[in-house]
Amino acid sequence: MKIAVVCANGKAGQLIVREAVGRGHDVTAVVRGENQSAAPSVIQKDLFDLTAADLAGFDVVIDAFGAWTPETLPQHSTSLRHLCDALSGTEARLLVVGGAGSLYVNPEHTVQVKDGADFPAEFRPLAEAQGRALEELRERDDVRWTFVSPAGDFQAEGPRTGAYILGGEELTLSEDGVSEISYADYAIAMVDEAERTDDVHVGKRISVVRR
Repeated sequence: MKIAVVCANGKAGQLIVREAVGRGHDVTAVVRGENQSAAPSVIQKDLFDLTAADLAGFDVVIDAFGAWTPETLPQHSTSLRHLCDALSGTEARLLVVGGAGSLYVNPEHTVQVKDGADFPAEFRPLAEAQGRALEELRERDDVRWTFVSPAGDFQAEGPRTGAYILGGEELTLSEDGVSEISYADYAIAMVDEAERTDDVHVGKRISVVRR
C-alpha cells in the first residue's frame, strides 16, 4: 500500500511513519524541511503547496498537521480544505489526526468534551479549531475521509502497548475508566485504519482509547 504522511516530522507523524514502514508499506513523508522520519521516500514541500499531482497514486494520505498558536489555529481548517481539494474525486482515503475536544459526552450529541467545566481553558481554542475543521469536513462528499480522535489524555511519551478500544463520536473510556492513549498506540490504530479494505468508516469520525 502506498501511504503519504503529511507533516511527517511531527511527533505523531514520525510514529505513524514508523508503524507503517514497519508493516512493509510504501511510505512517503511530506515535510517542509529535512526528513526526520523513517520514510524512505520524501516530498519536500509545504502542505499548502501540495497539488493533486503530488498526491496522485497514493492509496492513503494521512494528515498529521498540527497548529497551536492563536494566529495559526485557523490553519486546521484551511490546511484540511486544501488537502480535500487536492484529493477531490479520487479513490484515495484521507485519514486525519484529530482532537478529543469535539467528542460528545452525551447520547444526544449536544455536549462536547470541550464544554465541560473542568476542561483546561488553555486548550479550548485548539479544541474549537479542530472541531470547526471536523464540521467543515463533514460537508465534503467528494473525499473519502475519516477523522480519528485520540483519547482526552494524548500522551506523546506513553508506552506502545498494542491494545486499544475503537470508539465513535462519543468519548470512550478504557477498561479501567480513563480517557488516555499514547502516540504510539494511536499510530497503531491509524495504520490499522489505513489497512481497512471496507468503507465502514469513510465519511465518519472514529476515536481510540487505550484498552
